[in-house]
Amino acid sequence: MSETKIRVLVVDDDQDQLVLAERSLSSYGFDVRTHRSSLGVSNLVRSVAPDLVLLDVNIPALSGDKVLSLARAQAPLGTKFILYSASDESKLRSLALSSGADGYISKSVQGADLAKKLTDLYKRGRSATSPTSSTTNQAINK
Repeated sequence: MSETKIRVLVVDDDQDQLVLAERSLSSYGFDVRTHRSSLGVSNLVRSVAPDLVLLDVNIPALSGDKVLSLARAQAPLGTKFILYSASDESKLRSLALSSGADGYISKSVQGADLAKKLTDLYKRGRSATSPTSSTTNQAINK
């Protein structure tokens, strides 16, 4: 039990979704921070240094894919960005590929399944020989 908690930043404009994700992931041992706007994500990523960023695609002001490109430039090496959306899986996959996300997860994935997918992505990223060769665009959706 001396393992360090996986730090996850969840960015979503839906307060209910943030509360659900925080409660769920915290109960599985994650260190969860939430943010309700696409504005300020780059600074938050730099200061919080999350291992994983779960980023809503359909967020006002700047869409998730745009936030990803801005935040990645400020993120510590090894931070993984996962697009998170209720969108059609094929659209989500295509957006993840075009935006350079490290993966994508449908919002229908919750609880233990979400915790397992995030843990797997975190571990695969840590076992890669270089941060850029990890799970780029890996389908981590059901």
